[in-house]
Amino acid sequence: MRSLSDTLERLARFRAHKTEPPGQPGRLQDLRDFGSNPGRLTGKVHVPSNRAEHPALVVVLHGCTQTASGYDHSAGWSALADQHGFIVLLPEQTRENNGNLCFNWFVPGDIRRDQGEARSIRQMIDAVVSKYTVDPSRIFITGLSAGGAMANVMLSTYPEVFAAGAVIAGLPYGVASTVPAAFDRMRGHGLPEIKTLQSKLKAASPHNGPWPVVSVWHGSQDNTVAEINARAIVDQWRGVHGVGPRPDFHEPIGAHSKAVWKNPEGREVIEYFSITGMGHGTPIDASSELENAAPYMLDIGISSTFCSAKRWGLLRDDFEPARRASGPAPHREAPFAQETRAADGIQQVIEDALRKAGLMR
Repeated sequence: MRSLSDTLERLARFRAHKTEPPGQPGRLQDLRDFGSNPGRLTGKVHVPSNRAEHPALVVVLHGCTQTASGYDHSAGWSALADQHGFIVLLPEQTRENNGNLCFNWFVPGDIRRDQGEARSIRQMIDAVVSKYTVDPSRIFITGLSAGGAMANVMLSTYPEVFAAGAVIAGLPYGVASTVPAAFDRMRGHGLPEIKTLQSKLKAASPHNGPWPVVSVWHGSQDNTVAEINARAIVDQWRGVHGVGPRPDFHEPIGAHSKAVWKNPEGREVIEYFSITGMGHGTPIDASSELENAAPYMLDIGISSTFCSAKRWGLLRDDFEPARRASGPAPHREAPFAQETRAADGIQQVIEDALRKAGLMR
């Protein structure tokens, strides 16, 4: 009889084989010798040939079952960097740390300042900043799912490092410390009250401001990470930014919406993109030559990559990405519905195994 760990690893390998898009051989370089690496992560970096003298840096964290190169191939960050001269750093999880290649966003030893995976990512940033003379005032971070939750970990524990971040289908900081609790929070169960969420963020670092600008992206039909987590992330960051529960304005984006909060000085400090009808994944626009649809990389005609890069001031004035000759698909998310259901089926098998082993309710 197979052990639980062996079963989980086999399921993870099967799931990754079914969902991982092809990478781009040679585009990303391995990042080596970046420090003590207490979280035992690996990393890749893309340095465009036309980089600025003091370039910006975008840190990109993949989701579960994904790799750095696979996520980059779909999200288009390094392709966009080639056109605008910023650097892309892509930390990568290993199977030794997590059989499903999830960043360990809920493990206490990995999410505290100067510990575990959080410290490893910080060391990667330091190494890239030093080697390529990155502008320290223009460092940004984004991630999907577990990578989104870990992006929020980094924003919370090292707020002085980042100018802004985009959390995609992620979770609030510090809301779980065990596997069962992590699954509960993903479903939206047991989230702390607002004051507790805000106190966890304040206690994560000795920082007193200014605080990073935060964008939150979430699909209204996300059955893997409940959308209530997006609202909890907004609530968590409202405290340090000194904004109330009601946004200052809503902006329609087709069938979708963006809510914006301004701080007392009138600066836009929190954004919440609610994507109508989207499941679990990163919203992309595959009509652009920069991006490629795949499971969990959902072609809905809105690019979180492009929107984030524009918001962060990384793009040339009036830049618009080139479009594929075939034009936009008539119905974008539907081609991946079957694959998403299949992946959800694998997740159910994993959860059943955890329950039988007494590791999950």
